[in-house]
Amino acid sequence: MKLWLAPELASAWRGRDPFEVVQALEGDIYRHLDDRTTLRFEVDGQGYFAKIHRGIAVGEIAKNLLYLRLPVMGAEDEWRAIARLRELGVDTMTAVGFGSRGWLPRKRLSFLLTRALEPADDLETWCRRHLQATALADRRALARRLGSITRTLHDNGVNHRDYYLCHFLMDQSPGYADAAPAARPLYLIDLHRVQLRRRIPRRWRIKDLASLYYSARLVGFNDCDALAFWRCYALTERGRPRPVNARDRRLWALVCRRAAVLYRKGERKGYHQRPPETEAPP
Repeated sequence: MKLWLAPELASAWRGRDPFEVVQALEGDIYRHLDDRTTLRFEVDGQGYFAKIHRGIAVGEIAKNLLYLRLPVMGAEDEWRAIARLRELGVDTMTAVGFGSRGWLPRKRLSFLLTRALEPADDLETWCRRHLQATALADRRALARRLGSITRTLHDNGVNHRDYYLCHFLMDQSPGYADAAPAARPLYLIDLHRVQLRRRIPRRWRIKDLASLYYSARLVGFNDCDALAFWRCYALTERGRPRPVNARDRRLWALVCRRAAVLYRKGERKGYHQRPPETEAPP
């Protein structure tokens, strides 16, 4: 068994079994699946999120391995991902609790507790409301900020596997009311699929880039924004910008192709109405 609670929760739940407390939590349910529940709850007026994993069937493990994907075995992957992102200086959630018990995958119970990031808007929603009215310089700065975050992740062996704009939260605290979009904290969330390696395989790099590009085009980012992103993403190892080269163009062509596949899938499922423009590489 593994268990850790921040002092604020250890004090509030003193004398009680944290596993039983977590399973009995009541609040606003954001997602409920057979093997995972995400909900918001409060303790002493402070908001928190709980992600509770109830094990995984052997068949689901085999299905993921068949498609060359590592299955999500519990909350520990996200717990480790939060720690890694904080080491890299990437804004993300603050963990206040983690627990895991049971050895058999189908009987394992685990949970991750984080402080609620409030007030905040997911970046997809914010862009739909404000991107077209944002000054050009601020818009380009936001694209470069996303490029910098993505480069930090990929250069350090982190790939998200669900890398869409909706998984960034832009801080809307009153203290940032007059700050430019790129100057506000952008918290990367939903890390349960994150993979940590020494070096990212090319196909996973492409998947992350294509997912972000696909969602960015749907909310109005254009080719010039993509170029600003790419120039920041493709910095040299010394942190200096360089011209876009043939290798970049080949990689970007694969990213655009993958983004087009995502669009067609979204179109079939009725997620959107207009296609992203994916023909012009940076």
